[in-house]
Amino acid sequence: MSEQTLQQELTVAKRKAAKPMLWVSMISMVMFFAGLTSAYVISMKREDWVTFELPNSFYISTFLIVFSSITLFLSQSFLKKDKRQLSLVLLVVTFLLGIGFIWQQYVGFNDLKNAGLYFTGPTSTVSTSFIIGITLMHVLHLIAGVVVLLVVIYNHFKYKYKPTDLLGFELGAIFWHFVDILWIYLFLFFYFIR
Repeated sequence: MSEQTLQQELTVAKRKAAKPMLWVSMISMVMFFAGLTSAYVISMKREDWVTFELPNSFYISTFLIVFSSITLFLSQSFLKKDKRQLSLVLLVVTFLLGIGFIWQQYVGFNDLKNAGLYFTGPTSTVSTSFIIGITLMHVLHLIAGVVVLLVVIYNHFKYKYKPTDLLGFELGAIFWHFVDILWIYLFLFFYFIR
């Protein structure tokens, strides 16, 4: 077997393993957040549990991340039709919406702090520690998603994606849609379970 044939087989094997590996990592993230939200529900029975309204910025960030999934979906659709320029514009818009989401989460953390609701310290409560901690963990995952988007944008510039070969783009899109759905779950969870 020649070196070139071996290299081609290795490339094919890596491509076949990419999506299943991503799905396994996302399942582990689901289990992680399911554990955190379960602990939240159990802790609600505590006598020192405090309820409060979600900051307006969490509503704004929800809109931004949902819209970002729409723009990413459209970007991928246009790339499949070989409309590269439009695809790239929508990809950059997705990135900017992701940055906007992170900013709105930061504003939300400050709103909670200004309302006297802290993550830690003598005036913190179990409920605020949970909501800030869980939301912060999601933001960290979204920052990873923003890095993934930067890689996808870079590869898009380098013409690494073709209508018949979108694996890297698809992997990035799957992860981005996953963190979108995860935030919607967390937002609805905090909205309805207080």
